[in-house]
Parts: sequence; structure tokens; C-alpha cells
Amino acid sequence: MSDAPAPSPVLAIDGPGGAGKGTVSLRVARQLGWHYLDSGALYRLVAVAAARDGVDLDDGDALARAAVHLKIEFRLADALQVWLDGADVTTAIREEPTARAASRVAMHAPLRTALLPLQRAFARPPGLVAEGRDMGTVVFPDAALKIFLTASAEQRAQRRWLQLSQAGVDASLAAILDDLRRRDAQDASRAAAPLRPADDAVLVDSSSLTVEEVCARIVGHVEERGLTVGDRPVR
Repeated sequence: MSDAPAPSPVLAIDGPGGAGKGTVSLRVARQLGWHYLDSGALYRLVAVAAARDGVDLDDGDALARAAVHLKIEFRLADALQVWLDGADVTTAIREEPTARAASRVAMHAPLRTALLPLQRAFARPPGLVAEGRDMGTVVFPDAALKIFLTASAEQRAQRRWLQLSQAGVDASLAAILDDLRRRDAQDASRAAAPLRPADDAVLVDSSSLTVEEVCARIVGHVEERGLTVGDRPVR
């Protein structure tokens, strides 16, 4: 009989942009006391590093070579902090130009392959909440629980518009909706790891649910599968 430790459970949360994956995944990770991986942020970080170092966004091989040397850290403080090579880039990676560049670099198969070991290294005790677009289909195909979190395009655009408005950014709801639909089509049609639910994923539609209700549903699925042991610390 092997004495190797059991693998740490992984909760994979996938879905299109604007479905609430970031907010929900972070809250669930805190509630469970698990580690957290924002895979979408990895592609934003690659885009930021490429702009910093003059790497062509259309050169998948060059991006892959650069990505393996990046030092990335997610810090669950009062709010999530994202660090790249010793610098806090939390704000920079959320800017719209970076988001567009991230969708562009994410299409490259060599880069996605290069990031696999880095992403899988986040899976450690007591567990990992990993969110993105291919967590359950490619990165963690054996995840203990896979959630596909979605919402209508109109609802997702409305959420993004409100978020920008509250931040004092003047944005067009129609333009946001058009951009969101374009990104959806691009993510779903790319050759490398297209956006789709895993065959064994649990579908959660957040269109008419609050953040608290979505989190409760997901944590309920985690508990039903016996993936937590004892008290759950809050990070």
C-alpha cells in the first residue's frame, strides 16, 4: 500500500467573463480556508510582463519562454493582491487594455502549455479554488468538483457597467455588451482550450442570484461531496 498523501481537493470554477467567478471564487476560498488561483489573472500578468519587456503579443513561443520565469503571487489580505516579480500589479491587471491583451495572448497554445505546471503547483493542502475558463477541462481534469458559472450576456454587461460607474469610469453599456460578446465568441472558438463546461461540471446560472446565494450553492456542493474536514478557517 502506498504511503503517498492523498491529493489536495480542487474546486474548479469556470465560466465566461462577467459571470462573477472572481468575486464568488475568492469568497468561497476564504470560507473554506483554501488556496486560490485566478487563472485569468495569469494571462493578464503575461500581458503586463510582455508590455514591460517588449515581447510581441502575437508570438506564442516568445510569450511561453517569458512566462516560465515570472514570479507570481496571490495574497489574500483584506482584498486580493496580485504580485508580479516583486511588484504589486493588482490595479494594472484590471485595466481594460490589459484585459483585451490577455484575451489575445490566451489564444496561444504554447503559452497555455507553459503555464500548466505553474497553475497545478497551486494545488496544495487543505485545498484549492481555481477559477478561469479551462480549469475543469484542461488544467484540473480530475478536480473533485467542477462548477460552470454563467449568466446572461446582458446581466454580465450590466454588472461590469455598474462596476465601472462606481469606480468613476464613464462607460457605454452597449459598448461593454458588444465587447463581452466578442470575447465570448473568441474564447469559445479558439483552438487552444476553448471555453466550454466540462462534461461532469455542475451548471450554476447567477443571472437572478446574489453573490451570497451563489457562494452558498457552491459550498453546499463541496460539503455534499465530503471535501471539507473539521472546522473551516476563514482567511
